[in-house]
Amino acid sequence: MATAEAVEQPQVVRESTWSRISRFLARSPVHILLVVVGLIWLVPTIGLFLTSLLSAQDYLEGGWWQIFSEPSKFTFDNYSAIFDNEAITSSLVTTIWIAIGGTLLPIVVGALAGYAFAWLEFPGRDWLFVIVIALLVVPLQMALIPMFRLYETFGINDTVLALVLFHTGFGLPFAIFLLRNFFIGIPKDLLEAARIDGASEIRIFLRLILPLGLPAIASLAIFQFLWTWNDLLVALVFGRETQPITVAIYSQLAAFGTNIEIIAPATFISLVIPLAVFFAFQRYFVQGLLAGSVK
Repeated sequence: MATAEAVEQPQVVRESTWSRISRFLARSPVHILLVVVGLIWLVPTIGLFLTSLLSAQDYLEGGWWQIFSEPSKFTFDNYSAIFDNEAITSSLVTTIWIAIGGTLLPIVVGALAGYAFAWLEFPGRDWLFVIVIALLVVPLQMALIPMFRLYETFGINDTVLALVLFHTGFGLPFAIFLLRNFFIGIPKDLLEAARIDGASEIRIFLRLILPLGLPAIASLAIFQFLWTWNDLLVALVFGRETQPITVAIYSQLAAFGTNIEIIAPATFISLVIPLAVFFAFQRYFVQGLLAGSVK
């Protein structure tokens, strides 16, 4: 018996190894395709970064790819000039405040509303949730003029608060939808056990719902931050003096046309910050995207 097992065991190992090799070879074309697509997708970003490291004259003479053949043209002078440009630096600070406010406020309100729609019983709950879903398809362009007049009436137009409130209003339907779908997937027994132990709804929300809902909250934070940070249309309408980075870059482009030594580094800086936020929360991203899809 021992001899037979000793003879059969290497055969099992060989089959297992061959199976792994076959699986790897079968997936290789897909992996190669994904690598190629990823590299193609990265070309504009790499080109923007290399452009930001060239002087305007060098860029106009040969393009960003010349840095590979002439590395001596590599310089950080453009970035030094950017941080001496008051219009860019002030707009960057403004954008940070708008993005933080326009991200945190929808998360707080959306989490509270999502918990209410998921686990609290009140009259008209289902109909109100249907209205929230319907608001997802409302284009923000419809609200630009009415909100502009409303802001003028209350005297908050052209302020950080106006931009934060607008992004919050149009971010809330998606926030409530996403968080409600995730919260409703939490086992009901956990909530009932907490209520039996005497926990209030606020305590359940803070100590139970929020920690368990972290993947969905992180995904929502990524979506909302990226949308708020990259916004141009809303900022152009409501921000004449209160200019985010997108409007500042647009103004530089409109004023100077080929002012590439300012536009390129400013654009790359505005790209790096949301990328850093995405990579910081990426481990929660897929879990949040699948929120409520599996029961």
